[in-house]
Amino acid sequence: MVHVSETGSAPGAAAALLKLGFAKGQIVQEFGYDADVDNDLRFDIEDVVGADLEDEDFKDGADGVVIWYRDGDDDLVDLMVDGLTKLFDQGYVVLLTPKAGRAGHVDASEVEEAASTAGLQTGGQVAISHDWVAIRLMPPKGPRR
Repeated sequence: MVHVSETGSAPGAAAALLKLGFAKGQIVQEFGYDADVDNDLRFDIEDVVGADLEDEDFKDGADGVVIWYRDGDDDLVDLMVDGLTKLFDQGYVVLLTPKAGRAGHVDASEVEEAASTAGLQTGGQVAISHDWVAIRLMPPKGPRR
């Protein structure tokens, strides 16, 4: 069941989450959690995968990683690399940033540069909720160091 958020997460969120790579039975680790995250969107992700999101201290591997990032947070490249550390092969990273015009908005060129430095490629961008945009980041194909 997809929650309808007062902050803008909508019934279409489930389809968007599936398109971003979330699927039933996955382990998803979360980075950058703070008071401003869209909790309804978090619940939607948990509904799709069928489990709670794991926090930054999670020690096992993950199928997917969610990174909440705002302008002024810690280094974006470091967060991306941290997210890759425990990612299973064929795993994915979803970066969530505030939409343009919102406090903490991150310019697309900054995301592109950070992703490239971290060895990731940016995929499509999805307006996932009223205040947040999701960007799928894909790790390089082949073995990891």
